[in-house]
Amino acid sequence: MPSLERTRPDTLVDWIWRVVLRVGFRCARVWWHIRRPRHEGALVAIYVGRDVLLVKSSYRAEWNFPGGSLHPGETPDAAARREMEEEIGLSSPQLIPAGNASGVWDGRRDQVYFFELHLDRMPELRLDNREIVGARLVSPEELRGLPLTEAVAAYLSARPG
Repeated sequence: MPSLERTRPDTLVDWIWRVVLRVGFRCARVWWHIRRPRHEGALVAIYVGRDVLLVKSSYRAEWNFPGGSLHPGETPDAAARREMEEEIGLSSPQLIPAGNASGVWDGRRDQVYFFELHLDRMPELRLDNREIVGARLVSPEELRGLPLTEAVAAYLSARPG
């Protein structure tokens, strides 16, 4: 499937942001391993036919779904929509709830809410080239060979078929 990585040229500001995010994430993971905080997040599995969209963060080795942390008082579906807009420039008024999973991931006690969005065609994406540096549409067969975040792996293992 086509890769959408590096959809616009890098700038010095992009590079600085990526370094800050990479260092910050590593420091946060150390802190999380010490403190084991509780965390809630929301992720969106975006399907185009039977293929699913994965995003690549500048600070992770694994592929993920668009999404992120819930803000205080924010509902999971609102967080999913906000994060999808922030990360890939895609908005959708309705997401389909697709369950949740819990685990200790990245050192945090995590509760992740999953949502699905089913599309007829690949949308135009707007990657910020700072936090999100790549996106790709992958088939179910290709998923098996990719490094995925533990939350995405939990979602896929719970999904029928």
